[in-house]
Amino acid sequence: MNVIFVVLDSLRADHLGCYGNSWIRTPNLDDFSKESALFERCFPESLPTVPARRAIVTGNRLFPFREWQPHPSRAKGYAVPGWAPLRETDVTVSEILQKAGYRTAFITDVWHMFKPSMNFHRGFDEWRWIRGQEVDPYNSTPPPKDIDLDHFLTPGLVGTLAHTQLIRYLSNTTFRRGEEDYFAPMVFRESMRWLEDNRDAEKFFLWIDCFDPHEPWDPPQEYRDLYDPGYKGRECIFLSPGDPTTYLSERELKHTRALYAAEVTMVDRWFGEFMAAVKEPGLLDNTLILVVSDHGHPLGEHKTTRKLAWAMYPELMDCPLLIRHPEGMGAGKRIKEFVQHQDLFSTALSFAGVAPPEKVDGEDLLPLMSGEGGPKRGHVSCGLRRYVWVRDERHVLISLTDMSYTRLFDLQNDPGNFNDIAPDHPEIVKEMYEKAVEDAGGPLPLFPGLMDYSAGVWFPTPGDPTPGETGPT
Repeated sequence: MNVIFVVLDSLRADHLGCYGNSWIRTPNLDDFSKESALFERCFPESLPTVPARRAIVTGNRLFPFREWQPHPSRAKGYAVPGWAPLRETDVTVSEILQKAGYRTAFITDVWHMFKPSMNFHRGFDEWRWIRGQEVDPYNSTPPPKDIDLDHFLTPGLVGTLAHTQLIRYLSNTTFRRGEEDYFAPMVFRESMRWLEDNRDAEKFFLWIDCFDPHEPWDPPQEYRDLYDPGYKGRECIFLSPGDPTTYLSERELKHTRALYAAEVTMVDRWFGEFMAAVKEPGLLDNTLILVVSDHGHPLGEHKTTRKLAWAMYPELMDCPLLIRHPEGMGAGKRIKEFVQHQDLFSTALSFAGVAPPEKVDGEDLLPLMSGEGGPKRGHVSCGLRRYVWVRDERHVLISLTDMSYTRLFDLQNDPGNFNDIAPDHPEIVKEMYEKAVEDAGGPLPLFPGLMDYSAGVWFPTPGDPTPGETGPT
């Protein structure tokens, strides 16, 4: 029995047809969902990119990050609790399956995972790095002089880190000649080649980690024309953490959303190409395939277009999770139980018939798919920088870890989390916060001095006191 993980970075659940979207074209993921169990309430347990993946590969929670220490060589603004290499004491799903006789491979363009010392390649017989994505230090030469930087930058973005990131990315992508040279196509084409090269494998574990539809959003023109045909204005593919209305016009923000939708459709197309390659040699008959995102991405719904800690709203927190079992277990079923990233580890090992380590937080999701049991969590929680997010059946709490700033939302009446009811319901705030303390196994770390930082500048956000202040800004 084979196992394939497909991680799609920053893919919002509400941008897939199978999760209810009516205007974005995702035919291949939608078709895949019909043969899969669809998990309606999958959430990260820690954020962003690297912490989420550490939970996936180890099956253990990182929240509340008690062992984390900022690395002295890194700027303090990039200090994100949980953003650290895999520890020597961690045991990964790839190491366990490799020891059990699986041929293992890792194919990714997520440059954060192959930075020196990150250790995500442990346990793989082969890893293939796709270089140049985002601000990977791949090409140090300037971009071609004929590229019009003003096409990608509004005046409000000039001189920001988005400007610096853009220059690096344009330098990295000078090799492009056609769609197959874009990153999502390269990741899936490389994965298809691996399948072809390893037909003799008795059993395998293949991890595919695609950075798209994470920004920068620059899909080929045919995909842009699906959602905003004829647009002639600026295309802001890197953005600021601030209120987008301060540096984007309403028309530019609309186009940015179209660019993200176009990236989603491009990823869907190449996922479909990959699935055709899985089907052709008959691998669907003996392969468990899990498709998940690490998180979503805000597009201005709550006055930000970056993954900020205070903005753990549905557009960031709701993750698609589709699991296709070769025997049809759970096919077409929509599962409403709370699940989290650490559960993928236990699910893969259960399918493979391999015992997990003694200490593992993740739970096997196959019983949920078969209808024979599975995790019955009453709530879930997640940490990002100095903030904690807690959700149960009725409410969501977003709070600084010391409760100096809290917001509470009623999911029944306000599923989008726009109306803060915390001032009127302190007893519910306290109850929800205590659930986070329960998950943390004790008081939450305060991380004094650690502010919410993004896009190269200290950014004053609601609830993050500036130096010298004691209350929310």
